[in-house]
Order: sequence, then C-alpha cells, then structure tokens
Amino acid sequence: MSDRPILVTGAAGFIGFHVVGRLLKEGSRVVGIDNLNSYYDPALKEARLDILRKDPRFRFVKADLADRAATASLFAEHRLSVVLHLAAQAGVRYSLQNPDAYVDSNLTAFANVLEGCRHAECPHLLFASSSSVYGANTKLPFSVHDNVDHPVSLYAATKKSNELMAHAYSHLYRTPMTGLRFFTVYGPWYRPDMALYRFADAIVGGQPIRLFNHGNMRRDFTYVDDVVEAVIRLIDHVPRGEPTGARDPGTSSAPWRIYNIGNNKPAELTSVVTLLEKEFGRTVQKEMLPMQPGDVQATFADIDDLTRDVGFRPSTSLEDGIHRFAAWYSRYHRVG
Repeated sequence: MSDRPILVTGAAGFIGFHVVGRLLKEGSRVVGIDNLNSYYDPALKEARLDILRKDPRFRFVKADLADRAATASLFAEHRLSVVLHLAAQAGVRYSLQNPDAYVDSNLTAFANVLEGCRHAECPHLLFASSSSVYGANTKLPFSVHDNVDHPVSLYAATKKSNELMAHAYSHLYRTPMTGLRFFTVYGPWYRPDMALYRFADAIVGGQPIRLFNHGNMRRDFTYVDDVVEAVIRLIDHVPRGEPTGARDPGTSSAPWRIYNIGNNKPAELTSVVTLLEKEFGRTVQKEMLPMQPGDVQATFADIDDLTRDVGFRPSTSLEDGIHRFAAWYSRYHRVG
C-alpha cells in the first residue's frame, strides 16, 4: 500500500469501522467520512469512532457525500492512494418507506464520489454493492457472471445502478473500479436494524421473534473479519480489463470488476436463532409470518473468482461468529 492516505466513506458504519481498524493496524493513514445520520442510533456510530480516533493516523470528517461541493473539497484536499466507498443508505425494507434517502445517499452521493475520483485521478476505487442485486434470480449459488436485471427493491436497484455508473466512468476515464457484493455481513459492532441483532434484542428482552416466509429463509452469513480480509486483499488487486473485451456481466474491457464477498455456505435462519438462544441461555416464542415485499428466500455466494484472484477463503464458522457477536452484544448492552 502507498504512503498516501486511504479514503474510507461510511467510516462510522459497521463494515467501514472494521475496515478502518484493519487499515490502521497495518500502518496506513486513513481519512474517514460519515454523515452520522439517524437511520439507527448515532451513539453506536460515535462509539465506533471513539475507538478509531485513538489512532493518530486516523482523521475523521463529518460530511454528506450528497453535498457536491463538500465531496469535491474532500477530494481536492487529499492526494489519495485508494478510495473505499462503503457509505450508503442500507436496508431493503426501509427503501419502501423512505425512497428519497436512497436516491440521495446511493445515487447522488455515488455520482459525486465518481466525479471526485475522476478529477483526482484515483488509482483504484472499491465500492460496496450488495447481494440484493440478484433480486429475482433463482439459480444458486449467485454468480457475478449471471445477469442481475430484475431487482425486487429500490435498495437493490440503487446498488445495481452503482455498478453500472462505475462501469461507465471506468470505461470513459480508465479509472480502475472494483464492486463488492456483500452477503449478510455480521459480527461485533453490528447494525441494530439487521435481523440477527433484532433476534438478540428479542431473546434478551423475552419477546417473540418474527420469522418471515414462515421461517423458510436461508442467508449466506459472512463474518465481518472475513469480509475485511477480502477487501484488504482486493485493494492491491487492481483490475486492468479483459484483453478480449467484456465476457459477461462480471467483467469488462474497462478496468472494472465485480466480486461476491460471501461465506459460500448459507444457513437456515431458524438455525441462527437456535445458536443465539444457546448463547444467551434463553428460548423465546417464534411468530411465523408471510414473506415481506422486497425480500428474497435465499442468498448463496459463488466466490470462485475471489478465491482464484486473491486466494480468499472465509475462515470463521457460523458458530464462532455468532459466539463473538453475542459476547460483544452482552458487553455493549451490559447483559448479565
């Protein structure tokens, strides 16, 4: 890695926090940006930042990337080695309630980041996409070489749009760009809006757990340390473009590439609930409900390309990952 700083957007977010921590541990200088919005409790974001701020190589900037002038100023001020764009308005269900937030944070802000990278001649942009882009696809495991033209939520549509926007800029300006399709990332310092966190809240509080599609759901739960490892390896794996041109939806003649970042081992949601009940020593009632709009029954990541290109294989079992999450949850919430 270069001596020039790395920009991490969404630095106070769940994945951003862990990525910044790893970069600082390896000796990199990091500029982190976040708008600290109230989609979930900003106190959790501030607690993450309190940890990162202990390292003098970390500089935090509070700003909204949807603000064109602020984003342009950020790129003009720093000569960056890499940009890791992890900021976004997350959540499938929330996109049904507040679509404007997704337009601002996932489309306008991303366009501003692309412009910043273009004018700064950024050596490599890595950006967060999502397994949600697979939408109505039914062939498992999900492969980056499959078409993803049928999103089933606005959130998914904005993430697919990010991939297309990045490709256009990569083609026009030859900026290397790598898209990261994250699959159900979990672990310590987790987001409270995610199912696994809400399950923990319910178990600790003695409340029933709501399981949609009558509990018939499978997710490719990926432990956050494994995700960070994949991201770190991809920083120096700069796409050059396929010499024979675009072969399929995951590659291009432009220096643009898409990877699945997953565990390659989906788990039943009910088995995750059982593991959490065991960790907290309590059992709770389960409410079986129909499928929610915008949701999908299963996710399953094909990570063959990631393994081939950077040698990545997830190393954390679901049991170990749930144990680490539950231990953090108990400390953070002072569960006796």
